[in-house]
Amino acid sequence: MIKSHKTLLLPFVLAGGMLMTSCMSTKKIVYLQGADTLYAVPQEITQAFELQIQSDDELAISVASKNPELVKPFDTNTLIGSGSGGSRGGYSNSTSNTTSGVAYFLVDKQGNIEFPVFGSVNTKGKTCKQLAKELQQRFISEGYIKDAIVNVKIMSFKVTVLGDVRAPGVQNFTGERLTLLEALGRAGDMNSSAKRENVLVVREEQGRRITYQVDVRDTKAVFESPAYYLQQNDVVYVQPNKSVRVKGSTGYTLFQIGATAVSMLVSVVSLIIAISK
Repeated sequence: MIKSHKTLLLPFVLAGGMLMTSCMSTKKIVYLQGADTLYAVPQEITQAFELQIQSDDELAISVASKNPELVKPFDTNTLIGSGSGGSRGGYSNSTSNTTSGVAYFLVDKQGNIEFPVFGSVNTKGKTCKQLAKELQQRFISEGYIKDAIVNVKIMSFKVTVLGDVRAPGVQNFTGERLTLLEALGRAGDMNSSAKRENVLVVREEQGRRITYQVDVRDTKAVFESPAYYLQQNDVVYVQPNKSVRVKGSTGYTLFQIGATAVSMLVSVVSLIIAISK
């Protein structure tokens, strides 16, 4: 009778063990833990971010004026326009590069671009807004276009996400603000076997290579990290949690066999109990 009771309790003990393991693993994989209480009261975002222009960036620059004749001297195949030859708000844009195969302004290793009429223009360390304002002031102060409207956009923003994610690879982004969480989301999210407490971001900054480690489970660690907002050419690497979880390894194979054996054992014990009744 005692033996039968032990046999009866075995499936529940195994189920309890699996439940405890599940609870423990949940704490290891949940992102932004405590965010619901930490930000219950809205907080001001203190980490201001604007993407700075870097070497090898491709820039799309548009110049608009109410008088299209004033724009013509700057009308080259690298100057982006409205794409229709029309006007917007009374302003006419250059449209010479709206066909396929257009080349944009390429920032060289020294941070310069070759701009029509102006020649070499330094962009190093400037944001798109700062460069647009600088060009606009030159158009006005040098008497070329008194009502110039200038827009600058980075066209080559890309990051690489590698490691234990569902869709690793290079991501091309057309905006100017990409967060670490967004990049992971674009990569299909991390796999359940990923190491969430140590997501590595590799960055080249001012001629130096620097790394950041981010625990995506820790809300403050994520939002206050210098790597929360990604920059051009950043590399994000997600490590696997343990070697036994690495698909294709001997450890992983043994782990799968063990899990299958436990499942079969529970089924057999349940069947024996049912027959004995």
